[in-house]
Amino acid sequence: MSSPAMPPKCLMPAEWETHDATWIAWPHHEPDWPGKLEAIRWVYADIVRVLARSERVEILCTDEASHNLARRYLDQTRVPADSYRLHVQPIDRTWLRDSAPTAVRAADGSITWIQWKFNAWAKYDDYHHDAHIPAAVECITGLKRIEARRPDRDAPLVLEGGAIDTDGQGTLLVTEECLMSDVQCRNPGLSREGYEQAFREYLGIEKVIWLGSGCAGDDTHGHVDDIARFVAPGKLVLAVESDPADENHAPLQDNLRRLRNATDAAGRRIEVIPIPMPGPVFFEDMRLPASYANFYIANRMVVVPTFNDPNDRAVLDTLAGLFPGRQVIGLHARDLVLGQGTLHCLSQQQPSGP
Repeated sequence: MSSPAMPPKCLMPAEWETHDATWIAWPHHEPDWPGKLEAIRWVYADIVRVLARSERVEILCTDEASHNLARRYLDQTRVPADSYRLHVQPIDRTWLRDSAPTAVRAADGSITWIQWKFNAWAKYDDYHHDAHIPAAVECITGLKRIEARRPDRDAPLVLEGGAIDTDGQGTLLVTEECLMSDVQCRNPGLSREGYEQAFREYLGIEKVIWLGSGCAGDDTHGHVDDIARFVAPGKLVLAVESDPADENHAPLQDNLRRLRNATDAAGRRIEVIPIPMPGPVFFEDMRLPASYANFYIANRMVVVPTFNDPNDRAVLDTLAGLFPGRQVIGLHARDLVLGQGTLHCLSQQQPSGP
C-alpha cells in the first residue's frame, strides 16, 4: 500500500478538466447482459472508437483471452492501435466508475489516486478481483494511491465513484439514499457529518449538497450520476420526470426542490437545468436505470447514452448548448443499460498531471 499521508491541498477535479486518459474494462461477464454479450462487445468497441478521438483509452482485460478478443474487436472497428492500451488484470465486472480509484490533484498539479473500499454495492459477492483494481491502476500509471479511511473508526471507507459528482471547486453532489439508507448501508454508523469530514479530507470538498433519492431501477440504490451532474461551476443538469404516474416523478421533483435554493462552496446560487428522463426501459419485469444524466465528459466531446426515445434529440441539443467547446455525441445504450449502467458508470477519468 502506498503512503497513507495525503498531499496538502488536494482537490477532486471536475470531469471537464483535461484528462490524460479514460479507463474502461473490457466486457466478459455474460450475466450482466444475458444473451447480449456479443452485442455489448461491439458497443464497447464503438465507445473506444469515439473516445480515442479525444484521449488515450486504458482498457483492463480480465485475462489473455479477453485481451486478444478486445484487440480483435478494436481492429475490426478500425480503432488506431496507438490510441489505446490493453492491460491484463483480473476483474469481476466492468463498472470502473465504482471499482477504480478517484483522482485528486495537489496544488503542484500532481495527481493522487484515492482508493475507496469496493464491495460490489453491498449486494453482490463477486468483487474480489475488482477490489484489486486500484492497485493495478497505481502500478500502470505510476501515480501514488491512498486508501480512504472512515473518520470515526480505523476501517476503510466504502464508496463508489458513481455516488459523487463535483464542480472541481469544492462542491460535491451525493444522495441520502445511497449513503444514508438503512436498506443498503455501506458504512454502518457513519453520520452525514462523518461523510462530509471524509470528503473534506480526501477530496478537498467544502460544501456537500445532499439530494434525496436516485432513479427507479438503479441497482446501486441511489448513485447521483444517474440524476444530477455538474456541467460548469455553479451550474448542473438535473433529471426530471414529467409524468406524475411514473415512479421517478416524486423523488426527482424532491431533488429539484432541494436544489432551488442550493448554493455551492463559493456561495453562488446554483443554476439548475432540467433534462427529461427517457421513457421507461424494461427487461422482462425489471425496470432498468435508463437516464441521460449518465453521460461522460471527455477532452473534446461529451458522450451521451441514448435510448431510441423522442427525448434523445432534446437532451443532445441541451447538452450541446452547455458544452460549446465539445462535440456532443449520442451512443445507443438500450442494450448497454441491461447491465445496470451506461457510459459514466463504465468509465473513469485520469486527470492530467503537471
